[in-house]
Amino acid sequence: MRFYRNCLLRIVLLLFVPGLAKAQIDPQFTQYMFNETFINPAYVGSRESISATLLYRNQWVGIEGSPKTQTFSIHAPLKNRHVGLGLSVINEEIGISHQLSFSAYFAYRILYPHSALSFGLGGGFSNHEERFSDVRTIIPGDQQFMTDVNKSFLPNSSFGVYYYNKKFYAGLSIPRLMQNKIIISSANSVVENKVNYKLWHYNLASGYVFDLKEDLKVKPSLLIKMVQNAPVEIDVNLNFIFHDFLWLGAAYRSGDAVAALLGLQLNRQLMLGYSYDYTLTPLEKYNSGTHEITLRYSFGYNKKLVISTRYF
Repeated sequence: MRFYRNCLLRIVLLLFVPGLAKAQIDPQFTQYMFNETFINPAYVGSRESISATLLYRNQWVGIEGSPKTQTFSIHAPLKNRHVGLGLSVINEEIGISHQLSFSAYFAYRILYPHSALSFGLGGGFSNHEERFSDVRTIIPGDQQFMTDVNKSFLPNSSFGVYYYNKKFYAGLSIPRLMQNKIIISSANSVVENKVNYKLWHYNLASGYVFDLKEDLKVKPSLLIKMVQNAPVEIDVNLNFIFHDFLWLGAAYRSGDAVAALLGLQLNRQLMLGYSYDYTLTPLEKYNSGTHEITLRYSFGYNKKLVISTRYF
């Protein structure tokens, strides 16, 4: 019966989840504002320290084969402060599909007295697998599902621009310059790699920190995802920051989910974040929500450059 559950899951996802019918899907994060490396390669090095982040996302809990994502990223500026470097690893699972991605990032910053403008490039690859041998069919030994693994090698590159100062940031990025079309059969997979600007995805992100009181700040942020011939996806977040320690917030993702966010800035180096998504699509009847946990640690601070808490 597991085979039919996998088929049902895929049909429901394609019908009710915006954008999931694309040939290759970028991972989705509710707490993107705590680590924008995955959105914009120009972000790397902007925290003026070596910054490492772990994230775990369990989406649509209760649906067998629902998406699960684990990520690790690390980035830092070089001593001259103009160059930032970064690395990331993403492991994604959905049904019998598994994808492991590796990326490296380079950013060059133009430094101003109180702000910076950064240009970034990213490059990497993904190993995509369809593990048909994991399918349990009604008829044991069904030859249609005896194939062990279909594997595909998917290269990718990205580009971004990022401007920021102490209170404000804005960035524009193209996270996937190469389009990878995967055609899967029961015996093999065919991969078509090409560059097609008509299929590029564009991410526009911005945020600002307002001082309401001495120990209370509010940070609205916005992420807009655009692709030709598809609805624009808008992610709106509002976080209240108490004593530079406690973050409480809410988020709305157009046509998809609302979320509650909690963050703890335990000290200058360590931050812990948690979010819970409530689904707004028909999938809401079949799951108990989405959980996401983030752990960020920054070390190697230059005290002359980092004189206050960073909010992005």
